[in-house]
Amino acid sequence: MDTLILDLLDPEEARRPPMAMKDYSDEFKADAVALYESTPGATYRATLREWVLRDRERRGVTATAAKPTVQPEAAVPSDAPDERIRQLEARVAELEASERKLATERDTLRKAAKYFAAETNW
Repeated sequence: MDTLILDLLDPEEARRPPMAMKDYSDEFKADAVALYESTPGATYRATLREWVLRDRERRGVTATAAKPTVQPEAAVPSDAPDERIRQLEARVAELEASERKLATERDTLRKAAKYFAAETNW
């Protein structure tokens, strides 16, 4: 029955062997979870979801407390110097967090590229 459905949808798909399950290293999984957890507003699917849930269970973290939510920015300029300094310090902290996130993404992509390059026998 499954083959018939696949034949109706895509005859070429029915002839291909099923994709092999990938075996990702623990380091790769940890990096992927860290990247997800550090990205406000990010969503996940299937495999990453399982890794995130296992990691949270291991750490004893609840789903609501695990991931920061996106905070709306208060762009109210202030004339008070102390308030202006506080706003600038908050902005610097935000930019530093963004830089860490980008560095993590870059490192994860480099590792993924090395992993997939090693898997490809050209």
